[in-house]
Amino acid sequence: MRIGPLDVSTVDEWAPAPGTLYSWHPSPAARAKALAAPASAVPPSYVQARHLRSLREQADRGLDHSRLLIASVEVPGRCDLRAMTYVINAHLRRHDTYRSWFEYFDADHIVRHTLADAADVEFVATDHGELASQQLQDHIVATPDSLQWDCFSFGVIQRPDGFTFYASIDHLHADGQFVGMGLMEFQTMYAELIGGNPPLELPAAGSYADYCLRQREYTSALTVDSPEVRAWIDFAERNDGTFPAFPLPLGDRSAPHAGDLMGVTLLDGEQTHRFETACVGADARFVGGMFACIALAVHELTGAETYFGVTPRDTRSTQADLTTQGWFTGQIPITVPVAGLSFNDIARTAQNSFDSAADLARVPFERVVELAPSLRRPPPLFGLVNFFDAQASPLSMMTKLFDGLTVGAHSDGRVTYPLSTMVGRFDETAASVLFPDHPVARNSVDRYLGALKSVCVRIADGGAAERARAVADPDRQAAHQR
Repeated sequence: MRIGPLDVSTVDEWAPAPGTLYSWHPSPAARAKALAAPASAVPPSYVQARHLRSLREQADRGLDHSRLLIASVEVPGRCDLRAMTYVINAHLRRHDTYRSWFEYFDADHIVRHTLADAADVEFVATDHGELASQQLQDHIVATPDSLQWDCFSFGVIQRPDGFTFYASIDHLHADGQFVGMGLMEFQTMYAELIGGNPPLELPAAGSYADYCLRQREYTSALTVDSPEVRAWIDFAERNDGTFPAFPLPLGDRSAPHAGDLMGVTLLDGEQTHRFETACVGADARFVGGMFACIALAVHELTGAETYFGVTPRDTRSTQADLTTQGWFTGQIPITVPVAGLSFNDIARTAQNSFDSAADLARVPFERVVELAPSLRRPPPLFGLVNFFDAQASPLSMMTKLFDGLTVGAHSDGRVTYPLSTMVGRFDETAASVLFPDHPVARNSVDRYLGALKSVCVRIADGGAAERARAVADPDRQAAHQR
C-alpha cells in the first residue's frame, strides 16, 4: 500500500535489492553495561506491558509474535560509515527509551532495567559483505526479541548507485512517528556531517520514562466510577467483556502461521475527492465516512446491526512529548449503529463516536480491567483500524519532508497480534489488512476488503440518493443472505 512517498508492506514484499550490508549493533562493552544495569522504579507503559505479555503468551503457545517497526529510506551516493556511526549513536543517546530493557517474571510483574549514563550506549558497524535479497530480509528481522536490551538495530545496504538506510526497532521503543520524525532526525544529522559541517545540535528530547510515570500517576487516580472508565466498561460489556473480535472466521488460531498483508485500492483520485465531499455533506470528516463504510461492509457480511471497533490514537500531550522517541499509542472505542440508517446518518454518528472518545486513549484498557475484573484483557487478533491520511497532520508534514524520496514502513512478517486494517489516503485511498497467513483467514480478509471496496465505490459514485438510502432495504438484506 502506497501513501504518497510512504510504502507500507511486509519485509517480504519490500524485498530489498542485493547489496553490501553494514549493520550496527552494540559494542561488547555497551552490551555488558546494559546487562548489568540496575532495576528501575519506572514501570513499563501499559502498551509496553501488553506487548511483553503478548510476546510471552504467544511463545508459550509455540507462536512467533510481530514486534518490529522497520523503516527504510533510499539515499543516493555512497554512505559515509563514520558519519552514520556518529548519527546512530547520537540518536540512541538522545532518547532515553533505548537505555531500558525488561525482565519478565509474570504477566503482572515486569521490571525495567535502565542504564544511568547515555554515553554507555555505543553501537558499532559490522561489514557483512554482499548479500542477496533473502539474506538481507533474514538479517533485518533477526533483530533480538523484546526481552533483550538490543532489540533495535540499524543498517545500510550499499549499491553502486546509492544505499538503503533502515532501522529495525522493537515496538517497545517506537511508534509510527519514527517513520517521519525519527528518519528526519537521521537524515538531518547525516546531511550536516557529510556536508562538512559540525554535528548538528538538536534540542534536548523529552523523556519516555517521565511519560511512563505520568501515565501511572493519571491511571492510579481513576476509579470504576470515572466517566472514562465507565465508557470503556459499557463498550466492553457489549463485546463479551473485552475488545471486539474480527467479524469473520480466521481459522485455527493455535497453529503457528506467519503474518501476511493483503491490500486493495478502494478509491481512485477522483472517487476519493467525491467521497470526501460526501463525508463533509454528512457533517463528518474522511475518518467518519470511512468508519461508516467499514460498518456498512461488516453489516452486509454478517448482518450486524451495530459496528464495534477499536482505533489507535497518539497519546502525546505535552511539547516535550512531541520530541520524545517511544510508544505513545492508546486505543479508543468506536460504536456505530447501522440498521435502518443511511450513510449520512452513519457517517455523522461514526464521526461523533471518534471525536467524543478522544480522551479515552489516555485510559489503557488493562487499567479498566484492573478496576472491573469481570472484563478481560484484549485477546490476540482483536480488530484494530489504523488511518494514515497524507492530507492531515502529522503525515502531511512527512510527505513534504520526504518529497522525492522512497520511504518504507514494513512489518516483520510474523503473526500479528491485533488483526490490523490500515486505511491510507493520499491522492487515492487504499486499504491493507495484516492477518495470520491461514487459508480461512485469507478468504475472510479477501471478502472483507471486497465488501469495503464495494461500499466505498457505491458512496463515492452513487450520488445523493444512495447516501440518503437506509441500509435495511430489501437489496441490502438480500446481499447479506447471499
